[in-house]
Amino acid sequence: MKPIRIFSKSLYFWIRELHLYFGLFISPFILIFAISTILFNHTFKPWDKARVQETSASVEIPEGVTGGAEGLKPAKQILRQVGVSGEISYLRYRPKQNRLIIPVMKPGQEITIDVDLEKGAAAIKRRDTDIWEALFYLHKSPGQHNANIRGNWVFTQIWRWLADTVVYLILFISASGIYMWTVLVAERKIGLILLGAGGLSFLLIVYAIVA
Repeated sequence: MKPIRIFSKSLYFWIRELHLYFGLFISPFILIFAISTILFNHTFKPWDKARVQETSASVEIPEGVTGGAEGLKPAKQILRQVGVSGEISYLRYRPKQNRLIIPVMKPGQEITIDVDLEKGAAAIKRRDTDIWEALFYLHKSPGQHNANIRGNWVFTQIWRWLADTVVYLILFISASGIYMWTVLVAERKIGLILLGAGGLSFLLIVYAIVA
C-alpha cells in the first residue's frame, strides 16, 4: 500500500504543477481570444486608428500567374518585389482585364496589391489598422475559408500551431482540474454544484441550437 500512496502523491504533485504552469503559459492567448470575442459579440471598438496609404511600383511579372493555390508561388514573388509580407487571403485573377489582385493580411495591416500584368505595374493600398482589428485577425486566423491556400505565411503557420497547442492545454487543464477536485474531499460539495451549473448551461446551449 505504501508504494501506491507514494505514487498517488507524486502523480498529484506533477499534475498540480503542470496545471499551474501550463495555465500561466496559455493565459496571454486566452486573454487574446476572450477580449476579441467580447468585441465580436458587441461589435464595439474603443477607438479606430485606421489609416490608408496608396503607392505604386514597377514589377517583373513571373511565369504561372493564375488564381488559387497554383498561383501562390508567382504571387509571393510579386510580394517580395514590392516589399510586402503577410498572409495572402486569396488570389483574384482576371485574365480578360490582364490583372491580378492580391489581398494580404497580417496583424495591424491590410494590404491590397492590384497588378497590371500587361504594364508590369502594381498599385499598392495599405490600411494600417488598430490593435482591436489585429485581435480580430488573430482570433479568426487562419480560419476555414480558402483552405487550399491558407497558412501560406510562416507566421500564420506558427500562430496556428500555437492556437492548437492552447486548445490541447485547455483540455489538459480541464481534466487535471477535475482530477484535483476529486482528490480534495473538502471541495467536493461546492465542486458538484459548480460542475452541475456548468453542465446545465451546456445542455441549455445545446437545446437552444438544436431546438
